[in-house]
Formats: sequence, structure tokens, C-alpha cells
Amino acid sequence: MSATAAAAAAAAAATQAASASVSSFGTGVASFNLYSPDAWLGESYRALGMDKSQWRWVNGSTPLSTWREVGIGMAVYLGAIFGIQFAMRSFKPFKLTRLAQIHNLFLTLVSLVLLVLYVEELLPIISEGGLFYAVCNEKAWTQKLEVLYYLNYLTKWLEFTDTIFLALKKKPLQFLHVYHHTLTMVLCFTQLNGSTSVSWVVITLNLFVHVVMYFYYFLASCGIHPWWKKYVTTLQIVQFVIDLGFVYFCTYHLIASRYYPSILPFYGTCSGTEEAAIFGCALLSSYLLLFIQFFQRTYSKKRQAAKKLKTQ
Repeated sequence: MSATAAAAAAAAAATQAASASVSSFGTGVASFNLYSPDAWLGESYRALGMDKSQWRWVNGSTPLSTWREVGIGMAVYLGAIFGIQFAMRSFKPFKLTRLAQIHNLFLTLVSLVLLVLYVEELLPIISEGGLFYAVCNEKAWTQKLEVLYYLNYLTKWLEFTDTIFLALKKKPLQFLHVYHHTLTMVLCFTQLNGSTSVSWVVITLNLFVHVVMYFYYFLASCGIHPWWKKYVTTLQIVQFVIDLGFVYFCTYHLIASRYYPSILPFYGTCSGTEEAAIFGCALLSSYLLLFIQFFQRTYSKKRQAAKKLKTQ
């Protein structure tokens, strides 16, 4: 081969390689969906040096994935809030206005972003497999949803700061508040361990409620007190009614299909462990009862006070 021919071949090879590189780059750009929240989440993971597509919940390996860590977290949380209450007896309450504004706005936005991420992942699952498939089939527990379940679980640790703020401001700590914050973290942990496919129902409803609730808290911390505070509690009660409809339905199918297939009627089997399913049913039932009691106690007193003012 002559020098000229060799140079021409080398130039052609370089051109082909450059073309392939451009093509590959173009493919990479095209593969990134600018309008996909999940694509942006993946980029966020990549910026931190992690591959989101390879992440899985591994009990004992993933941070905060053991009962020991959960137990320590609960103990530290309860010890901190009651310790702060005791220590604050000698001090004036902190205002924490700016910090509360940032905290409430941040949790509003985090809840909204997570909700959008869930919707993006769930719509094709429901549309292709149907609702029963989405809440019961083990294949509905996807790797992408598992990532979101874990991120939601982490927010429950962050929400412990709600109570810290109340204690520092010397606000009364109601049993419902402390009980709900403590055990919701445990609920998310048990469902991750139990791989209950119906988890997304409870979580997405909770995220929607939290968008509304934390936005209300944000406005209140800015000195704005909307008229719809009562309806935040109403929304929470409706949330638990819907939750219980789904979790009792799925728990029934889980037990009927595994233990009484020849006795009880059932549509199909449901994934997850019995322990996680039963714990979820029990805890959500207690939430519903406590929130109804809170609603009656709070707003019946307000109605009575309003009636007294009218009669005076």
C-alpha cells in the first residue's frame, strides 16, 4: 500500500471514528429525557458517584436498614424531645421563625418531587398491568420504586425535626404527634423489609397530604393562617380510610391465597410478608382512630367556643 493510500485509509478511519463518536454522543443526549423526573434523579445519583439503576435495599448493609438502627433512632428521638422539654423549663421559648419557614418549605418541595417521581413510575405499571397487579404482584415492586421507597423512608427520619422545633418553642407535645412520627418511620422500614407491593398507595397518599400540610405550616410560619386548617385533618382521615381499604384487601388476599386457598375466595395472591402486612393494618387502623378522636376533640371545642361567643 502506498503512503498516499495509507494516509487516505487512516483519514477515512479517523472520520468514521469521529462520526461514531458524534453518533454515540447524539444517542446519549437523545436517551436523556429532559422531561423525566427519574432521569434527573439518576443524574443526581451520578453526580454523587453512584449508579441509581444498581441500588437495592439490602437489610444489614443499606444505611438504617436494621432493627438495631431503628431502635436506636426511636430512643434518640424520644430522649431528645423529652430532654429538650425538661431543659427548656428554665428558658424562654425559641421563635425559630426563619428556620421553620425553610424547614416547612423544604419538606413541601421534597414531598412534591417524590410524589411526581412516584406518579411517573406508577402510571405505566397500572395502565399495563391493572390495579390489582400494581398492588399485589411481586413484579410491581420494581427497582425504581424501591429507590423511591427508601428515599421516602429517609424523609421520615428528617421529619423528626418537626417535634424538635415544637419542644424548642415550648409547644405542647400531643400523644398523636409523637406516636405518629415515631411509628411512621418504623412502618416505612417494615414495608421495605417486607417488600409489600401495596406500599405505594399509602406513600403516595401520604405525600399528597404532606404537600398540603407542610405548605400550610409554611404559610403559618410566615404569619398567614389559611381558613382551611380543619380540612388538612379531614384530608388525613380520608387518607387513612383509603389506605385501610387497600391494605386490608391485600392482606386478606395474601393470607387467603397462602393459607386457606380451598376455603376462602380470593382473586389472586399478594406479595410481601405476613408480618409487614399485619403491622401495616394494625398501625394504620390506630392512626385512623386517633385522628378521628383528635378531630372531634379539637373542632367540637372550637364549635362550643363559637356558640358561647354568639350567645354572649
